[in-house]
Amino acid sequence: MEDWAEIRRLHRCEGMPIRAIVRKMGVGRNTVRRALASDGPPRYQRPAKGSIVDAVEPQVRELLAEWPTMPVPVIAERIGWQRGLTVLKDRVRELRPLFLPPDPVSRTVYQPGELAQCDLWFPPVDIPLGCGQVGRPPVLVMVSGYSRVITARMIPSRQGPDLLAGHWMLLSGWGRVPRTLVWDNESAVGFRKAGRPVLTEAMNAFRGTLGIAVIQCRPGDPEAKGLVERANGYLETSFLPGRSFTGPADFNAQLAEWLTRANHRHHRILECRPVDRWEHDRQAMLALPPVAPVTGWHAGIRLPRDHYIRLDANDYSVHPSAIGHRVEITGDLEHVEVICRGRLVARHDRCWAAHQSITDPEHATAAARLRQHARRPSLRPVDTPVEHRVLADYDHALGLDAPEGVA
Repeated sequence: MEDWAEIRRLHRCEGMPIRAIVRKMGVGRNTVRRALASDGPPRYQRPAKGSIVDAVEPQVRELLAEWPTMPVPVIAERIGWQRGLTVLKDRVRELRPLFLPPDPVSRTVYQPGELAQCDLWFPPVDIPLGCGQVGRPPVLVMVSGYSRVITARMIPSRQGPDLLAGHWMLLSGWGRVPRTLVWDNESAVGFRKAGRPVLTEAMNAFRGTLGIAVIQCRPGDPEAKGLVERANGYLETSFLPGRSFTGPADFNAQLAEWLTRANHRHHRILECRPVDRWEHDRQAMLALPPVAPVTGWHAGIRLPRDHYIRLDANDYSVHPSAIGHRVEITGDLEHVEVICRGRLVARHDRCWAAHQSITDPEHATAAARLRQHARRPSLRPVDTPVEHRVLADYDHALGLDAPEGVA
């Protein structure tokens, strides 16, 4: 290759004749002539040799013409092949596409505002939950298909009330709603019945209020939501290393700050930053509904003498004045509230630890005062009139009356 290039340079640039090139390069005259006559660089080509498969190729073609997907071992049996299968497999691999219809792969293209892929990511790091407990709460991750903008938040549990509350919080942060949410078969989202996807009642109410669709992927098909799966891996490899957290609130604060920078990074597939596409993507989404969907925890009970209510895995105190009355319990990702006859009788911060009893000091003081009052004896005088019976009535009843005239 180097001699060929130098010969052409000497002839074209230096104007040297063939004889001078022969003397300078020390090559044959015919070599110089061939180099000057060629249009491209020299390549070594081995002369083609026949193959032992050439003799049976017509039979192979006949079989593939009728059965294009016939396996190679079956072809070898039909044609009486007695040699190794490697050379036969190579020839069948070349011939089979000639008898199969073209099957092009479709490219997935997302339109602005079309969908967002959602998933729960469980970070492999212990988060302090309070009360001496640590755990690994799930992180709800949502990725917009068109712009690739990522948003995420850690939630207390994967149960339906917490998942939908986290969903609404993330969508409220976007200020718009994509037309479709893509989920796997998370139990709080839906399940499969007779092979068909069925959404839970809470998820149907949620999507109905928003006016959107929810697609459940087939089991064992993570490629169907590859955007959010890659986002989970990106969070694990780029967000977690070198970080420590004092609790869920600290985790969410660091995550929000990091996502702001991550959405400004250059995306290799898009060849731009996700934020550069975000406004176009967001404007194509649906507006938020005028009435927020029902999310979080909701329950109604008659408050027992043990003036505590249970939400998730913890007990929260209620003012004892509501004992015996029906109360309404609501809870979100941050607070737990109890209302009795339109009056707030309890408000607590949501506890992420499990199996705890959270008591408001005011409730404990009021309960102690009511117990002391209930046990104090009554000292008030009784003013009820009592009838006094005449003693002669008893003599008359017993027949002891004295006869007339007897003293």
